[in-house]
Amino acid sequence: MKYMMFVVSSLEPDAVSDESDVDLWVDPLDASGKRIIGEVLMPPKESTVVRVRGGKVLTTRGPFVETSEVILGFDILEVADLDEAIEIAAKHPMARNGQIELRAFMQWGD
Repeated sequence: MKYMMFVVSSLEPDAVSDESDVDLWVDPLDASGKRIIGEVLMPPKESTVVRVRGGKVLTTRGPFVETSEVILGFDILEVADLDEAIEIAAKHPMARNGQIELRAFMQWGD
């Protein structure tokens, strides 16, 4: 099964993970083939929100004011099941300093 793993933190996190901690998490997963891809995203102030209303494209720069948590990055995992995805996510440094959200990819008909 494929899972999208969102790495989430508050706008002002209490702690920032040491990059080497993330490397210790990434390297074995890449070697095993369980991590398909992962990237760190630009800060929320660099985001653009796109909406279409009344046939017009509306864009807003930066996060919504009420946003208290932001997606810092993502990983796509290929694992046997949710239990394995949880096991992998629990070892990510941001599971201690923020949170990890897992979502299975939609399984469409054969």
